Amino acid sequence: MSKQFAVVGLGRFGGSVAKTLHDMGYEVLAIDRDPERVQEYAQIVTHAVEANSTDESALKALGLRNFDVVVVAIGEDIQSSIMTTLLMKESGVSNVVVKARNDLHGKVLYKIGADKVVYPERDMGVRVVHHLISPNILDYIELADDYSIVEIRANEFFAGKTLQELDIRARFGCNVMAIRSGKGFNIAPLADDTIRLGDMLVVIGHNNDLKKLEEKA
Repeated sequence: MSKQFAVVGLGRFGGSVAKTLHDMGYEVLAIDRDPERVQEYAQIVTHAVEANSTDESALKALGLRNFDVVVVAIGEDIQSSIMTTLLMKESGVSNVVVKARNDLHGKVLYKIGADKVVYPERDMGVRVVHHLISPNILDYIELADDYSIVEIRANEFFAGKTLQELDIRARFGCNVMAIRSGKGFNIAPLADDTIRLGDMLVVIGHNNDLKKLEEKA
């Protein structure tokens, strides 16, 4: 049976999550207290409902404990975000993912039982900065506080050399996980694979090591 998702809060982030999940074929219940937003998403997701997520009886009536994942995407109102998360966990929702505005908000959410906290604004800011530092950094994903994956477009420093010649692991402490060349995608590159100008390198490493490598990009 396909996973069922509920998204509470249909702002930019919540609306994007709800639409993407539905486009991928999942059942999505979208919840917001704004009737206009509910009307807008009624045509986009499986079900859209107008409700106040801090109202315990309203949440129970929606049967959210039966959903696999509930995403709390309430933006500006931190108090509502915390209250909604608390009610979700108390009502037996097994997996609650919550959007946080800052680290302090995130700490409170974890303390009251959130299973995962996401920081879309902060994470997007980090990605934008990496794009600004080097035009060849195509994407940047933080895995943990100290480790990330970065996608780098090969410039002259990389072009025409094999992985062995570049010796990225020894020189920079990073690992090349994959190379995308044209339409081909090499998921387990070998030491004698040659990198061409414009190839995409998917690299994993400690943030300090990645920074050194990014300087070459």
